[in-house]
Amino acid sequence: MADSMQDQFEIENDEFESSAENWNSSLSLSEALRMAEAILFASAEPVSEKALQERLPSGVDVAALLGELQEIYSKRGINLRQVGGAWAFRTAADLAFLMNREASQQKKLSRAALEVLAIIAYHQPVTRAELEDIRGVETSKGTLDVLMETGWIKFRGRRRTPGRPITYGTTASFLDHFGLQEVRDLPGIDELRGAGLLSARMPANFAIPVPANDPDELTEDEDPLTDIDLEELGLLTPRIEHD
Repeated sequence: MADSMQDQFEIENDEFESSAENWNSSLSLSEALRMAEAILFASAEPVSEKALQERLPSGVDVAALLGELQEIYSKRGINLRQVGGAWAFRTAADLAFLMNREASQQKKLSRAALEVLAIIAYHQPVTRAELEDIRGVETSKGTLDVLMETGWIKFRGRRRTPGRPITYGTTASFLDHFGLQEVRDLPGIDELRGAGLLSARMPANFAIPVPANDPDELTEDEDPLTDIDLEELGLLTPRIEHD
């Protein structure tokens, strides 16, 4: 009886796998596009190619699907954009003015906060002491707290120097908000000068660093944050010691 049930189970399992293979092989491009489109549309956060691959039928060329969807939406009111290694639908750049009413309700950052954000973006990973050295003035904790609240900067790790100071870096939300695919897409010195954001009297040897390509990858002089570090920073609920 047991052998008979096992044989029946194996037959049904083989039939299921065969049906799945046939369904995958008969999956049309339009159907695969619809499935990827649905996943991306329903997600509140950008979706990585790996996550798409896991949710779509096996054998689907995710990179090709994304390229096709990007082309389809290139001339529409929303575009498919790559955000920090993941993908998401976003309002077309030329229609951003339609969102001005909503944007005007957002709290404006102070000049100090914008300066600190720019330094972190271009110099990451950077410590608070390094921020102050670059700015030439003290940076208040309140300024850093405001930037943390926006979700545009984060604690990265600890510098391997005396005192092991915390290092700061930008987030995927920062890239998303400013329409950047990666931190290397930040404007260079020529673009900043052309936009009138740099004084014509800047020193001849003035230079802007090229940000690291992967802001999530720790450098050789950084240690990852431990649970104790996260507790001290208020990012992890303190553990309760039981008697």
